[in-house]
Amino acid sequence: MEESIQEAATKHEQILKYIESLKTGTKISVRKIAEKLDVSEGTAYRAIKEADNLGLVSTKERVGTVRVEKKLRDNIDKLTFAEVVNMVDGEVLGGQGGLHKTLNKFVIGAMQQDAMMRYIDAGSLLIVGNRSKAHICALEQGAGVLITGGFGTSEEVKQLADQLELPIISSSYDTFTVASMINRAIYDRLIKKKILLVEDIVPAQMQVHALRGHHTLKDWQQLHEETGHARFPVVDEWNRVIGMITSHDLVGASPEQTIDKFMTRNPLTAAPNTSVASAAHLMVWEGIDLLPVIDANRKLMAVISRKDVLKAMQHSQRQPQNGETFENLIWSGFAEERNKEGQPLFRGKATPQMTNQLGTVSEGVLTILMTQAAYHVVQDVKKGDLVMDNMSSYFVKPVQIDSEIEIRPKFIEMSRKFGKIEVEIHHAQTLVAKSMLTAQFIDQV
Repeated sequence: MEESIQEAATKHEQILKYIESLKTGTKISVRKIAEKLDVSEGTAYRAIKEADNLGLVSTKERVGTVRVEKKLRDNIDKLTFAEVVNMVDGEVLGGQGGLHKTLNKFVIGAMQQDAMMRYIDAGSLLIVGNRSKAHICALEQGAGVLITGGFGTSEEVKQLADQLELPIISSSYDTFTVASMINRAIYDRLIKKKILLVEDIVPAQMQVHALRGHHTLKDWQQLHEETGHARFPVVDEWNRVIGMITSHDLVGASPEQTIDKFMTRNPLTAAPNTSVASAAHLMVWEGIDLLPVIDANRKLMAVISRKDVLKAMQHSQRQPQNGETFENLIWSGFAEERNKEGQPLFRGKATPQMTNQLGTVSEGVLTILMTQAAYHVVQDVKKGDLVMDNMSSYFVKPVQIDSEIEIRPKFIEMSRKFGKIEVEIHHAQTLVAKSMLTAQFIDQV
């Protein structure tokens, strides 16, 4: 059983390396991979799905699965032409060889051609109707073309697009709809770019110290003396994480006893695409100080400490915000004030976007407002973050559109690690909602 698992894992990695070695634009199929590398079609299919998750390949309608250039997180705010095709339900009329290329901006061709060309450069996407001359000029300047209204283009334009490997895309949507869809996609990517992932804080060539299950207390002591660390992941012969060992686990062990008898089996781990905030919350909840980072085959890639994670979170909070989530947008309309006792309170207006189908502010939005107020009062007192433990909410009266509301958070009880926070929402001096929250604090380092 163990040999078959190891063999499958090896074949899986061989397929991924083979896919990575292919040129951008190469078509890939399960059958071809299976025949080329002498593996089963099931193994080939699973590896291609993993390659898709890693951004090495992309599946396009009427084209199939092709090798694409992996998008770096620094470049995540840029779209490929292939992604635009899927986004606008488009049809590729020509220039399929350039679908993997990225566009740095889009230009709406609602002007005279001479004026339009001043805004078009290499890497742009011209959004325009059935204007063949504009299509040719855009291609000659290194830009792709998206034709709206379901129109086509001439054979001359298609041949030029194939020659220059610049896509000509046709979509049945109108210009305004297409521009809105692309703008929304770029905005969503800016939000993702803002989210710090584990892979962002792990050095590219990190030296990872680990032990094997057959190692003894003597081996642990030697590695401890070399590194100064007291916690190590335990791996098998294939570098897959099978446990964690700490100095506390080895209390009372004799020098010759193997660590597999004392290690914590099936330890908690993180993937490279796990958010740093999730890793921090996990480490706080479980009371652990070291988290192994593993790949899709559970092989050890790196380790992160609680100190690494909290430093990264502290740094990210000082970075400029590129995009806003719904919570940010809801909270942005509230201003902080102080009451007579110097305690913080927040004032704002109930906007139409906050309402439900009945025209009153939804319970979900009220919950977000109370949670955000709790976070801000923690920042005011503790200068840290919190992990929500429990929240009990009561909705007393409905809140109408355009109502001026006041949010009053207050600490009920606070210790070094835990806190209880009461939050009330008032309108016209009348209580409309109330929550009691309990949370664990994450201190900044």
